[in-house]
Amino acid sequence: MRRAARFLGTYLSRSPVTAGYVVLLLSTHLWCTAVLSTAEAQRVLLGVSTHLDNLQDRPLRALAGSLLLFDGTLTDVASEAFAGTLITLGLGVAGCLAWLERHYGAGRAFGLFLLGHLAATLLTVPVILVALAHGWYPDSVRHAPDFGISYGAEAVLAAGALLLPRARWLAAAGVVAWPVLGGDWSGVLPDFTTIGHLLAAAIGFVCGAVLLRTARRATTAPVPPADPALVE
Repeated sequence: MRRAARFLGTYLSRSPVTAGYVVLLLSTHLWCTAVLSTAEAQRVLLGVSTHLDNLQDRPLRALAGSLLLFDGTLTDVASEAFAGTLITLGLGVAGCLAWLERHYGAGRAFGLFLLGHLAATLLTVPVILVALAHGWYPDSVRHAPDFGISYGAEAVLAAGALLLPRARWLAAAGVVAWPVLGGDWSGVLPDFTTIGHLLAAAIGFVCGAVLLRTARRATTAPVPPADPALVE
């Protein structure tokens, strides 16, 4: 208990913004699953889904509201949805996002997270439109439920993989593998959420490479000579 309390205290002090965000996500999940009725929860989730209809009619509500929820479960531990929760909420947000906040500051960490969420969501739109035009996706995709933090989590996981001191390429392969292995194919394309996760991973890899290059430059930068006047 003492070790757990010490760990929690350290976590809260070194990654306070991430800790608050995790509490917010858990609270909204509990609200939807334990407070609202099934019909009410469904209306909430459809209202913040980032599908084509919502992005056209109410884009800000969909993009912002989707960040307040995670698509998964905390109780059905034998399900694929629980594995997704462990990866996105556990490893992605509570783990990797907190680590990025601790080492690079909350601004950079959450900027990367938001970039992955927003850019991956918006970049999937033309892919979906092309797929609909060619009949690769059913028309129901226009209003299919699609919400949560997974694109942002994928981006920070990809960036964190490149910043590892060891086995970074193995970790990067794992970041790409989990959405691909869980994806469904519709003709020549995987489902749009798989495409979104791969786009988010690409964004995270680019941002991680920039952070890694910046860190290497900082460590190899020459130290300026001391001012003789100060030495005297």
